[in-house]
Amino acid sequence: MDIKLISDMKTKYIGKKIQYYKEIDSTHTYAKNKYNELQNGEVIITDKQTSGIGTKGRNWYTGAGKNIAMTIMIKPKFTISTIPKLTVKIAQSIKKSIYELYNYDLKIKEPNDLILNNKKISGILTEVHTLGKNIKYLIISIGFNVNEEEFCKETEMIATSLKKEFSKEFSREVIIKKILEDLEEVIEKL
Repeated sequence: MDIKLISDMKTKYIGKKIQYYKEIDSTHTYAKNKYNELQNGEVIITDKQTSGIGTKGRNWYTGAGKNIAMTIMIKPKFTISTIPKLTVKIAQSIKKSIYELYNYDLKIKEPNDLILNNKKISGILTEVHTLGKNIKYLIISIGFNVNEEEFCKETEMIATSLKKEFSKEFSREVIIKKILEDLEEVIEKL
């Protein structure tokens, strides 16, 4: 992963600080445990998660150096009432990013999955921590299958990747950069 390719984004705050790990248990868990130390818009990226988290406590597999596993820490100035359907808005943003990059039309399975050719290609996990009506912090975790070719038996019939569908390599850095730029637009409108 070449973080320099990502760090020249056209954003105000998302991705201005990036922590990159070759391997970590979970970017989501890391952000949750370190929320006091993380800046607004700070991004945690890894090449491999050993205990990736999906929704409903499920595992999220991240093949080493093949996919996107990242978490964004948001410390917003808005209240809980301003973020209805946030996860769906993030899914719409990712759908837009992939369409603008490659002209591929992903489908959204509400609230948090993106589907390509009837198989899951991406998942979103959002977690909000509040203090009264105010949001203390918001954690947005995104898993996206980019260049994965082998899936475990439990997921091979229900998961896919860009490489598996289109038989070519894709730049994770280009996809991350575009997703983060588009995501900031969504957050700015809340």
